[in-house]
Amino acid sequence: MTKEGWLVQEKRVSRETSGAARAAEAAASTAEGSSILESLAASSPLAAELADENRRRKKLTTTELNRPSQTRAITVSNQKGGVGKTTSTVNLSAALADQGFNVLVIDIDPQGNASTALGVDHSADADSVYDVLIEDFALADVVADCPDVPRLQVVPATIHLAGAEIELVSLVAREQRLARALAEYYRYREDNGLERLDFVFIDCPPSLGLLTVNAFVAAQEVLIPIQCEYYALEGLSQLLNNIGMIQKHLNPPLKVSTILLTMYDGRTNLASQVAGEVREHFPESVLQSVIPRSVRISEAPSYQQTVITYDRSSTGALAYLEAAAELVQRS
Repeated sequence: MTKEGWLVQEKRVSRETSGAARAAEAAASTAEGSSILESLAASSPLAAELADENRRRKKLTTTELNRPSQTRAITVSNQKGGVGKTTSTVNLSAALADQGFNVLVIDIDPQGNASTALGVDHSADADSVYDVLIEDFALADVVADCPDVPRLQVVPATIHLAGAEIELVSLVAREQRLARALAEYYRYREDNGLERLDFVFIDCPPSLGLLTVNAFVAAQEVLIPIQCEYYALEGLSQLLNNIGMIQKHLNPPLKVSTILLTMYDGRTNLASQVAGEVREHFPESVLQSVIPRSVRISEAPSYQQTVITYDRSSTGALAYLEAAAELVQRS
């Protein structure tokens, strides 16, 4: 099958599955409908999958999520590109805001993909995290509200950030500039009677330069997305070594608190093997929730949305809602 044919088939299956999921969600709203799904599960793989999703959705509705005792600042990083850093940042933040938490996303990747997905202006003329790092702007002056998700705010990235690595070299306290701006923003919110932030997510570029160092110094936790593919652990040791250096010299409380498995394809043995290997290496850090390969997750950014607002009934949205709930419970 050609690549184009595979994509068409994949989208068709996604539409059918998504439509079936919506029907299943409606049916599951009644005890009779839920019972029918359970009885069908034994006779059809699709019905079994929908029944499993039904159970997972029910579990989510009964899960109590408490606010953390203090703001959790989490840097999302992996020096390998294409592993789902930005996708995980925007969808986890939207899932948490959807559950009533106050969330701030700081886009520190020059590509500005997180800003795009959250529907925030990041044109060259917009005030951005570049102005915070280089021009000493206050975060309060560049924060924008996400138009689709209440309680979710964004510090956008613009193309100017591409040159920030070089400009930061000559600045005083170049590694702490984001951390200091974030601490000032916490005080600003408190002084102005605004609710405390529950989560801050910092979306990093796929590199280990000064922008990423600033993100590590500004956070207490690191979340590492790892794709369930052949090169999953490639380069991870170097990332962990760099985090160790940050802990030793710049930010002792920093820890790798969470590893999220992404792009999981349950139809392949490889995905299961990679997931098992990652869990073996990092048994305490890996979330039980895994993010599947999903057309809906891939489509959402083209509409400047997260998968939570684009298609809440999809399997991808359910996976990120589960991962967000698990992240809260791990506090």
